[in-house]
Amino acid sequence: MFPPRTATAPPRGRPGRRAALGALSLAGACSLVVASAAVVPAAGAAGTPGGRCPGYALPHVTGAAHQQALCLDELTTAGTVASGHTDPADFAGLTPEGLPTPSGVPGIQIDGYFPDTSTTNTNHGWNHDAQFVIRLPDHWNGGLVVSGTPANREQYANDRAISDWVLSRGYAFAATDKGNTGPAFHRDGRGPGDAIAEWNKRVTQLTRAAGAVVAQRYHRPPARTLATGLSNGGYLVRWQLENHPELYDGGVDWEGTLWRSDGPNPLTFLPPALRAYPVYAAGGAGAEDARKAMREAGYPAGSEFLWPYHHRVYWDLTQRVYREEVDPGFDGATEAGTPYCAPGTPGCDADYDYAARPPAVHLAVDRIALTGRIGKPLITLHGTLDVLLPIAEDSDVYARMVHRAGRGALLRYYRIEDGTHVDSLVDAFPEELRPMVPCHRSAFEALERWLAGDRRPPADHTVRRPADADPATLRESCPLD
Repeated sequence: MFPPRTATAPPRGRPGRRAALGALSLAGACSLVVASAAVVPAAGAAGTPGGRCPGYALPHVTGAAHQQALCLDELTTAGTVASGHTDPADFAGLTPEGLPTPSGVPGIQIDGYFPDTSTTNTNHGWNHDAQFVIRLPDHWNGGLVVSGTPANREQYANDRAISDWVLSRGYAFAATDKGNTGPAFHRDGRGPGDAIAEWNKRVTQLTRAAGAVVAQRYHRPPARTLATGLSNGGYLVRWQLENHPELYDGGVDWEGTLWRSDGPNPLTFLPPALRAYPVYAAGGAGAEDARKAMREAGYPAGSEFLWPYHHRVYWDLTQRVYREEVDPGFDGATEAGTPYCAPGTPGCDADYDYAARPPAVHLAVDRIALTGRIGKPLITLHGTLDVLLPIAEDSDVYARMVHRAGRGALLRYYRIEDGTHVDSLVDAFPEELRPMVPCHRSAFEALERWLAGDRRPPADHTVRRPADADPATLRESCPLD
């Protein structure tokens, strides 16, 4: 769902699944799926001479198959880009160009991977999935933030949007690549749904391991563990708080993907866009009916200026690769469908009808589905102009699920007026859009106060865009009340 990474992921055989990716076009990137082959230099090029920290031993990640720990003078991207301890391609397009970068955070960085059999992540030249990064600032506030990546990006994807900021506030930070990466992520595992199910297991695994590392480094466990993430990373926050609330004190979900076996989910609202948008774009007699079809599928009024970009970059690829993950039989022997096919083309995803698919497909989605039964406080925020995960088909629905499950007291839900799924688009449309990053930071601070008992966050509402705010102000401020 997010801007471009170009490369191909090395194939891995999967019994009963396709063997070749075929002609997937990566004209852009997908926030639900992104390809990557950028290589981060192996850790060891920077930090305290000899890789030692004065006064204490470097911590060890229990269960890791490989790890490298170093003391660095700078853990934020203000230093790690130059030192080679992050991958700028991983976080490209996730934040506005003018977003300030905090600095002045020395500490320890641990890079490594857990045992895994897939090899799509090429960072460090390891060609090994289940890679992680853990950062331990010298000046610690007692907390730990854990995150899974958006899209199918690698472990450094959250560095600019989340890691820099929470490190500057004193938190330890840990992120995982979720166990598979790139547009061929669906090759991982043995059957439909396995690849996404692994994402949840990898976040749980990292949370436990990172908590133990924090205890080694600071001689006490974290006083507070928070989960946060955007897009697929937001889905992971929801799933963790539903299934492993004992590991966390709370979470912030930034436009998380909603998976439900009976819908809505991405496979229910993307095919209508693939059918209707080309008719709308062509103009003529059918254009107005096509626009109405888009609206009925959940795409918000006033978002039309974003449709051409999402048609070129996101909708088609996202539909095909996620459908391949849960329903590989739809297109027969073809892997991930036929790009940009017209309705009526055999095996065309524009004609995909999730509701009519066999029970096995719905069971595959049920394996990864959300229930709304969160067990710890959660703040969800979602942009009203999101046209990759339309708000009416995603977070509006999830909020209702939480309340129906009797967990409404644990949720605060904020609809961010004029926010969209891809913050880099704010640079292209500064008068029409506002960035989500500062709203995420405000939500994180609200969660901190909530957990500390200082003040309950404001009730669910739409956070209006200030009429007189200029783009610079919107990059730095997003008061929730």
